[in-house]
Amino acid sequence: MSASTLATLQQGDLATIVAIHADQALHQRLLALGFRKGKQIELVRRAAFSGPLQVRLGTTDVVLRRNEASKIEVCKGAGCA
Repeated sequence: MSASTLATLQQGDLATIVAIHADQALHQRLLALGFRKGKQIELVRRAAFSGPLQVRLGTTDVVLRRNEASKIEVCKGAGCA
């Protein structure tokens, strides 16, 4: 089990959302997009030159800025709950 942020994941990594550390407006936006504690997430693609990240929540793909992704704490591994 290792805790990190969504921005540090590598392409193809699966992780579970542990917490969202963002201001109220961004937190509400992320909740509306389906980012919730305990939800499994996959990093599909990292754009070049510090570009956005494409992530998959279930069957939905979302593109996030790396700054936003760095505020989402995730846990990789079997011990995540």
